[in-house]
Amino acid sequence: MSSNQTRCYRCVGDIRKMIKYGKTKSGNQRYICRACGKTRVENYAYLAYKGDINQNIIQLTKEGLGIRSTARILKISTTTLLKRIVSIARDITKPIISKGKTYEVDELCTYIRYKKNYIWLVYALEKNSKNVVSFNVGKRTNKTLNRVLETLKLAEAKKIFTDRLKNYRYLIDEKLHSVKRFGTNHIERNNLTLRTHLKRLNRRTICFSKSLVVFTAVLKIYFWI
Repeated sequence: MSSNQTRCYRCVGDIRKMIKYGKTKSGNQRYICRACGKTRVENYAYLAYKGDINQNIIQLTKEGLGIRSTARILKISTTTLLKRIVSIARDITKPIISKGKTYEVDELCTYIRYKKNYIWLVYALEKNSKNVVSFNVGKRTNKTLNRVLETLKLAEAKKIFTDRLKNYRYLIDEKLHSVKRFGTNHIERNNLTLRTHLKRLNRRTICFSKSLVVFTAVLKIYFWI
């Protein structure tokens, strides 16, 4: 057994701190760390317990693979994969937004569960860095739009560029708001990138999201990891 297999994943302690701790029902040797009490198995039969599985899930998710495709490649169940995606997203923190920046805001239409159940992705792009600083998913209402716009107001946005959707006129201060031509070029181009990278956002596909929770989790992974 190699040294990296006997090292504790939790505390990254000394190899000598890992001692034998009986066997599993399948006969695999189990070890326990004398420093933190965390146990692990010599050879995991179930691949979802591998140490690098979460990183593989992140990579394949950002490459736009669907749930079933990712599960087939990693040889884990779709149920386990969905739980892992939600778990990974739960630990992602929203990026800190710098004050006094210029932003572009736009909406992207998709659907959840079935094709008549339209849902809108509203997000804000920082004009210089091209980073997504905030997003929200919901119906195309003032409430959905305002969740993103409030973040920009708290960041004391210098300018906010949008399309000509009339809702923005009532939600953004006239001094900050701009709908000039080519003002949303970067975010419009990013919309194309999103639809290309994430299969669930393609216009004509059978890979649309079945769950709003999973859809939001995938977006957090894509935008902020």
